[in-house]
Amino acid sequence: MLPVEEVGMCSRTFFSALVQLIPCRAAVAPFSPIPPTESCCSAVVTLGRPCLCLLANGPPLSGIDRSMALQLPQRCFANFPPCDVIN
Repeated sequence: MLPVEEVGMCSRTFFSALVQLIPCRAAVAPFSPIPPTESCCSAVVTLGRPCLCLLANGPPLSGIDRSMALQLPQRCFANFPPCDVIN
């Protein structure tokens, strides 16, 4: 089970949070050299840390490099710390 501070404030389901990050798809594809776009970074900031952590600790997704996805807050200059991944 995930700590409350990780997911407790996310008001979205896993899949609705994932849909919110569709603009980031190219930036998190395996081996992608493409940086996150402005619309991707806007989605990251809007979604917020609790929902990003929900995604980070969710099931593996085909076509998504989890380590690249975990770097989105830093790459987008979002003002929150990275998520802790619970294995």
